Amino acid sequence: MGRKLKNTVIKGIQIESMAAEGKCVGRYENQVIFVSNVAPGDVADIRITKKRKSFLTGVPINFQNYSSHRTEPFCEHFGLCGGCKWQHIDYETQLHYKRQQVIDNLERIAKVDLPEIQPILPAKDIQRYRNKLEFTFSNKRWLTNEEIKSETSIDKNGLGFHMPGRFDKIIDINHCYLQDEISDKIRLATLKFAKAQNMEFYDLIKHCGLLRNLIIRTSNQQEVMVIIQFARREEDNIQALLAHLEQQFPEITSLQYVINEKRNETYQDLDVIPFSGKPYITEKMEDLKFRIGPKSFFQTNSSQALELYNIARQYAGLSGNEVVYDLYTGTGTIANYVAAHASKVIGLEYVAEAIEDAKTNAAINGIHNAEFYAGDIKDLLNDEFVTKHTRPDVIITDPPRAGMHQDVIDMLLKVAPAKIVYVSCNPATQARDVALLNGKYQVTKVQPVDMFPQTYHVECICLLELRKDMGN
Repeated sequence: MGRKLKNTVIKGIQIESMAAEGKCVGRYENQVIFVSNVAPGDVADIRITKKRKSFLTGVPINFQNYSSHRTEPFCEHFGLCGGCKWQHIDYETQLHYKRQQVIDNLERIAKVDLPEIQPILPAKDIQRYRNKLEFTFSNKRWLTNEEIKSETSIDKNGLGFHMPGRFDKIIDINHCYLQDEISDKIRLATLKFAKAQNMEFYDLIKHCGLLRNLIIRTSNQQEVMVIIQFARREEDNIQALLAHLEQQFPEITSLQYVINEKRNETYQDLDVIPFSGKPYITEKMEDLKFRIGPKSFFQTNSSQALELYNIARQYAGLSGNEVVYDLYTGTGTIANYVAAHASKVIGLEYVAEAIEDAKTNAAINGIHNAEFYAGDIKDLLNDEFVTKHTRPDVIITDPPRAGMHQDVIDMLLKVAPAKIVYVSCNPATQARDVALLNGKYQVTKVQPVDMFPQTYHVECICLLELRKDMGN
């Protein structure tokens, strides 16, 4: 293994299993090779792209045998677009490896006593399940080999997703199977009109141009929100494009736009300007309605979110007498969802606009026992706050991918609620936090949930219960 292996082709590598971030694992002379664009059971010739002390990475250049777990990708952009990296693997196998990812993280990182991990909850829909997509305009889209070799003039304007690993290139998307078909129609109509009017597409390197970003949100109430980001005020073009979409698509119930002169596409700190329709769309879960504004966070798979929240509520085991804290509450979805089963619910969130959404959602649903507070959770959740608002009996926490801050974990250990329901989109950081809570808490239930079919992402809910000898 001392010789240089980079760019070497190793023949006949048996692909054994899935690994982190959608890569698969093979072995060569007892060293692990992480391989992209393969499936467990494939036998392939692998070109080594990187050599590290403890592992290799590679790509397949020839397949000797294809896995029985393979299936035909349904999207024409598969292999180039990075959105659905597991399309070539049958759904049952996807579910198996997602559950295994949860098990591996809890066993190897948390290293705590575990109950039997429940079978993963599959998604009802494995296509068109997302309620939000963002597309980027570019004047330098990714060109195919045929286009590069063509001697004719090529239109380089495009509207689609960022090329994996490339901030400066986008893949012009023809059809996307992640969202309702109306999303395709609106995106393609936007692209066609912008080209016909010779509007200037954004240059991602020089940071100039007019058209920057298109956001499409759909709801289970058949409502559609469209937001277009423009890089400067160019009223004639802005009004023309928005008026065209309003006329062409009566399905759009909320049409808005942003003037973004910054060097990035984030707009949380910018005004969103209504053009037509309502400034929000509405989702419904059971008998609750949730207003979603242009800056609101909402789980991007609505039907699976309902399943996720049902499990979280079940794990909380509420009798109607408990005080519940919902950490990282976002727009208060979980807090409002469990409020009818608790004495009082308190939601904490660092995004102030989200807290205003949470209060609105409580009001429109007639919920009077939910309170919401904005601030950095590690600063907000302190002794003074707990004394003022009553010690929680149950804490539900749904942190971002980075997991919980050490100060938050320390406060949970100090407050010592009877139960912690930990919802996570990142089993690795969840496992890390579970280990830190292990001194006082026992993991009693683990439920993986598939929120994002065709991808390697997996959601997981852990129930942690205060050890019997640890009560305050």
